[in-house]
Amino acid sequence: MNLDDLYRLGLVVMAGWTILTVALLLRLVAPYGRHGRGGWGPTMPARWAWILFESPAVVLLTAVFLVGPNAGAPGPTALIALWLLHYVHRDLVWPFRMTSGHKPMPLAVVAAAFAFQIVNSGLIALWLGHLGTYPATWLSDPRFIIGAALFLAGFAINVHADHVLFTLRAPGETGYKIPRGGLYRWVSCPNYLGELLAWSGFALASWCLPGLAFAVYTAANLVPRAVAHHRWYRERFPDYPADRRALIPGLL
Repeated sequence: MNLDDLYRLGLVVMAGWTILTVALLLRLVAPYGRHGRGGWGPTMPARWAWILFESPAVVLLTAVFLVGPNAGAPGPTALIALWLLHYVHRDLVWPFRMTSGHKPMPLAVVAAAFAFQIVNSGLIALWLGHLGTYPATWLSDPRFIIGAALFLAGFAINVHADHVLFTLRAPGETGYKIPRGGLYRWVSCPNYLGELLAWSGFALASWCLPGLAFAVYTAANLVPRAVAHHRWYRERFPDYPADRRALIPGLL
């Protein structure tokens, strides 16, 4: 199988994975975090689970990109830098800040997420490092400029929203509280909104099918979870702000 065949296979797998994700998440809520529950087999601590299943987005992507002919080219390198900005933080910083790192995560969820990230990261690296063509002027193209700006805005929103969650409890406190401040004024899940903006921006900045496939998958995964989070808050807190939406201010 040559690289072109591998690339096409990866796109088909991503499309199938997205359809399967939508079908499953319309029926159930993924059993981790606040929605964790028994009956899903062996588990591992959530902190180490995140580090494990996000690692291909750093290690595999970097390795595949660096052996490609596009390694060092300005356009692909800038796009890889955006990707790694998110995933180095997600894999090596965020897990050590999370306050629920001790909670169990089913190994079935970990394995599925790890397999997905191998396909997703490998496909992005294959395109940017080997198959994609980006002229020297790509960094001044409006698609890159607007997309990169959206990505950075989404990343900032995501990091700030997570910071609010990490600092909700005083040392020694347990349980959940209503998050407030920033975009929590309008939505229950600004962290997910930030990720949607970031990966939509990356799809625009990279202008490629793998980037678009990941943006679509991100929506398929996070929109149902944001709705589930919002419902959970409303059921748990009688004083939850009535005008707050799940994900998009004033709409959803």
